[in-house]
Amino acid sequence: MIAARSSRRLQRWLVGVSAMSLAFLLAPAGVARAADSTPVPVPPNTGLTDKGTGTVTAADRDFVIKVRLAGLWEIPAGNMAVEKSDDPRIQEIGRNISAQHVVLDKLDIAVAKKLGVALPNQPNGDQQGWLNEMRTAPTSRQFDQLYIDRLRSAHGKIFPAIATIRASTRNDSVRKLAQQANQFVMTHMTLLESSGIVDYSQLPTLPPPAAAGKGPVPVDNAMLAAASSPGGVPGVSTSVILLVLAGALVAGVVTTMRIFRAR
Repeated sequence: MIAARSSRRLQRWLVGVSAMSLAFLLAPAGVARAADSTPVPVPPNTGLTDKGTGTVTAADRDFVIKVRLAGLWEIPAGNMAVEKSDDPRIQEIGRNISAQHVVLDKLDIAVAKKLGVALPNQPNGDQQGWLNEMRTAPTSRQFDQLYIDRLRSAHGKIFPAIATIRASTRNDSVRKLAQQANQFVMTHMTLLESSGIVDYSQLPTLPPPAAAGKGPVPVDNAMLAAASSPGGVPGVSTSVILLVLAGALVAGVVTTMRIFRAR
């Protein structure tokens, strides 16, 4: 009787250990799922000064001018979207982008005054052509497509330029403006894409790199392997590894119980 009681206790102990071990093995998968819902960080407004200090390059001046030019045509384009579109979603997109460009334009003018950059007061030739296309669009649907595609393409072109200025400028006011402009442009691209009618096939594409794996961003092959194989084993996912380990643990427990039962 004592031997049978000891055997049952051992069985309970083994089952308990098995359950705890399985919970430990499966915990990383739960953590990974929870991490998927982690919000994307928003850059803080601290640490950026606006004193106009630091060298101002030709690229910096060109950037300040381009921010101004963006507002000169996107504000009237957004107003047209409110007036010409029959789609409430397009109207709302136009209203938001136009209003936000008014704010960005004020920030840009302040930086231009501080740095002595002369700003244009009229859209450039390409921008005027795009505005004329929108004005003469024969139907509301054609206007919607022109408005969304022209603005999405324009934002896609200036987006990498903003990143370059933000990363390389020596001037603190230009750096802060670039950070602010980046937030505006990302918001506008997302708003335009929310229309559901962006023709992505017409967006300009980057030329291929001169050599595979080479480019402005260093590529670490070990990092790529780790990114493609979350469990650290190329070609095998973490879930598969966990299931295999769990199966082996259960098999071991069952075998041990059978040995003690036989004794």
